[in-house]
Formats: sequence, C-alpha cells, structure tokens
Amino acid sequence: MIRFDGQVAIVTGGAAGLGRSHALGLAARGARVLVADMADGAGVVSEIEAAGGTALATRTDVSDEASVAEMVAAAMSAWGQVDILVNNAGLLRDKSFAKMEISDWRRVIDVHLTGSALCTHALWPHFRERQYGRVVFTTSGSGLYGNFGQANYAAAKAGMIGLMNTLHLEGARYGIRVNCLAPTAATAMTDGLLPEDAAALLTPESITPGLLWLVSPDAPSRTILAAGGGVFSVARITETLGLNLADGEITPEAVAEGAALLTDPDGAEDLPDAFSQTRRFAAQAAEARGLPLDWKV
Repeated sequence: MIRFDGQVAIVTGGAAGLGRSHALGLAARGARVLVADMADGAGVVSEIEAAGGTALATRTDVSDEASVAEMVAAAMSAWGQVDILVNNAGLLRDKSFAKMEISDWRRVIDVHLTGSALCTHALWPHFRERQYGRVVFTTSGSGLYGNFGQANYAAAKAGMIGLMNTLHLEGARYGIRVNCLAPTAATAMTDGLLPEDAAALLTPESITPGLLWLVSPDAPSRTILAAGGGVFSVARITETLGLNLADGEITPEAVAEGAALLTDPDGAEDLPDAFSQTRRFAAQAAEARGLPLDWKV
C-alpha cells in the first residue's frame, strides 16, 4: 500500500480544485502537507485536521522568489524537511495568439513554468542533501498537443516537459525522481468549458491517485502520466529511425521524397537524453557514407 508516513509534502495551488484534492489525498495517506496558494488555504487545512491529519497553509505567489523562499522556510520551521513537491499552481489568460497581449503571455509563463522552476530550485539543494525527493510538474494536453487560444499556456506546459527531462537526469544520482502529470479535470480553471455530463466524470478526485503514485517511494521518473475520470495513460516522445542521406544526396528534395521513412513509426525510440540523439545521428551518417565510427550509440 502506498503511504507517506513521516514525509512532508508541499502542494502549490493547494487551496482548491486539483491542488485541494492532492493535498487531501497525501494527508489521508500519512503526509504532513503544506498548502501553498495565493488564496486562503485554511479551509483545506481544516479538512485535513478534521480527518486526523497535519497541515499548514501559506499565502504564496510561486512567481515571486521571496514568496517561494518563505513557503519553504515555513515547511522547514514546522517539520524540518520536505520530501515531496507538487507543482500545481496555475492560471489561464486564454486568447488567440493574434489577440494576446504580451503581458498575458508573461503572466502565464511566470506562474506555470517559472513558478514551478522557482519552487523546485528552492528545494533542490535540500533534496540532494537528503538523497531523496519527489517532484511533479503539472503539464497539460495543451502542452502535448496544442489547443486553440492557449499559446501561452501550451508553451508553459510544454516547457515543463523539457524541465522534467533534464531534472530527471540531474537528480537521478541523488534519489530524486521527477515526473509530469497531465490532468483533464473540471475545476474553476475549466468552468464553462466542459459539458455538464463530462464535467461530472472528470473530477479532481479521479486524478489524484495517479499523482500519489508519481510521488510515492517507488515512483517512476521521467514519466508523463495523463489522467482524467479514472482513466490513466502514459504520453511518450519518440523519434523515428528516419532517413539516411549521404553527402551529395542531402537536399530538401531528398528529404521531401523520403517523408514516408521520416514518419514510419517502426523502430521509433524513446531517447534517454539529447546526446543520445547526437550519437545516433553520427552513427547513421557514418553508415550512409560507409565510414567507420568508433562511437557506440
């Protein structure tokens, strides 16, 4: 059974919606929870305490470095450690790109992407020192696949995937596991966007079990878990084997003519890091030219 006894979790955006559900779920399985939100999280704290758990709330703007430092200090003062960080805080400023004010672009990037980075950066030395940490970034189907009117939100959410990929590599030797959750839920952020019957199914509570797995002691790392309505799947970024062209053949026409090979999914790989792509390209380029290459993929 997945439990968090003796552990401390910070949930940003924890006063309502998905964050509230995550905070309650962590507390129900033994974690002490700091509910961080720009709104008042006292109600969530009261719910946790009424159920026999331990929690506290902070007023936190994740896009402000000083505010994030105060959040971390509050957790350390109360409990002396942090084991889990759930980067959930967010907002929407939806408009088509043509009509979007750059101030709305910046605000969404600041809260979702930079805010997640600030919170994680503030705890990273602590996780490394303790040789343990669980970090989740809340990405989105908009970041994975795009969504009309959400250029700012999609860019921020896609950025989290790149951040996860790198922190997975940098944190592995320190026992830090980093994942992304891509939820589809009916919350205040999606109010009016979903049909009522769909919204009734896509509850925050149906997503939190996936989050609990992603921050558990036996959690995976570098996983993009999509979740909604009790449905869970893993999104992957893969790269096809592609097309090998030798020197005189490297033309845009040859690339266009080889489009079928470029898109052929047979043999597509989930590469572990960017340098793996570099090594593979060098090996395939050498093969196309009949040259030896003493560099293993």
